[in-house]
Amino acid sequence: MKLWQKDNTETVAQIEQFTVGRDREFDLQMAAFDVQGTLAHIRMLHECGLLETQDFLLAGQALSEIAQEIAAGNFSIEKDCEDIHSQIEWMLTQRIGEAGKKIHTGRSRNDQVAVDIKLYLRQALLEIKALSTQLFETLQQQSETYKEVLMPGYTHLQVAMPSSFGLWLGAYAEALSDDMLLLLAAYRITNKNPLGSGAGYGSSLPLNRTRTTELLGFDDLHYNSIYAQMSRGKTEKTVSVAIAAIAATLGRLSMDICLYAGQDYGFIGFPDAYTTGSSIMPHKKNPDVFELIRGKCNRIQALPNEFSLLLANLPSGYHREMQLTKEMLFPAIQELRSCMEAAILLLSHMLVTTGILEAPKYAYLFTVERVNELMMSGIPFRDAYKMVGQEVEQGTFQPGNRTVKHTHEGSIGNLCNEQIKAAFIKTTAAFE
Repeated sequence: MKLWQKDNTETVAQIEQFTVGRDREFDLQMAAFDVQGTLAHIRMLHECGLLETQDFLLAGQALSEIAQEIAAGNFSIEKDCEDIHSQIEWMLTQRIGEAGKKIHTGRSRNDQVAVDIKLYLRQALLEIKALSTQLFETLQQQSETYKEVLMPGYTHLQVAMPSSFGLWLGAYAEALSDDMLLLLAAYRITNKNPLGSGAGYGSSLPLNRTRTTELLGFDDLHYNSIYAQMSRGKTEKTVSVAIAAIAATLGRLSMDICLYAGQDYGFIGFPDAYTTGSSIMPHKKNPDVFELIRGKCNRIQALPNEFSLLLANLPSGYHREMQLTKEMLFPAIQELRSCMEAAILLLSHMLVTTGILEAPKYAYLFTVERVNELMMSGIPFRDAYKMVGQEVEQGTFQPGNRTVKHTHEGSIGNLCNEQIKAAFIKTTAAFE
């Protein structure tokens, strides 16, 4: 069954296969949301006098039963139905007869799939927000646990200045806090209702779009019916930008971990149960999880560019390219969730090496500390800089007791984790 079919003319099989593509595969992920949107639509139709009470009750009961089947995993899209919308309408017609044919009144498949995607993405963004919160809390907890443990800081991959595990882990926590601003923006654009815009030009029927907005829990409408259709693609691209930002943070952290877990650094490690080995080298403990996270997150960061290319120069109105957004975005969302879950697990079991800066090779980490000491004793900074630089060149520089006394906001001795936490909570609370 095809929602657009008007007679018994059959589409050439190759054309049908090409145009349907992977819709059935990804539409299964939207099944519960399609039912949710349809329930709101038929209630609105009934309240507007466009669907008789008996038909409304029959359809509502049947849709509730289908929702239970979906939740139980007893649902599939049959090969004769090209998408989730066709499947559910066909099932209703089989179960309740003519009343099942009325659920599409005042609705196009365009606004139907648009609202399904909005509902799916809204739920996905809330799940990503929850995982981001867990990851943030893990990073902050480890930052506090190891805030007194010093480690080298690098610029240009060269030994630079003293850092700490608290400072390093806290940096990624604050990065996530900024990422939440983008996630919130994506959520707000996602949480608008396109239902009732039809094929993009509204309807001559007296629909109540404000009512479906209330029933579906959207913040607001996409008011202009043309823009409601244009929001398809734009919504997905905005979500891709948000998840790409989180992926960038997670990918960069993973790169640090892969470096710091290597024998040349030896700053961190993980219990054997959380690493893998080599088939030929008995000594290996590989950070495979973080290597895969790095790779997966790099792929996710390509998504905004993919969407830009897909949507470039499209005129207003619906175009079939929009079908491809699901197969671009849905797997990326699942990959990001799995990466975040793995990172949370491993970071909570991370082992930290102490006494790292006692090694002679890290002596030059303290040159700036020495310059600042001289400056505080009254020597101008530039003169102090030259004095220490000469000691380095002559091989006479001594780092002293290798301690640091940083006190300003955001430094080793004043991480400001509570302030960072407050900013994170403020942003995530705005989702509600």
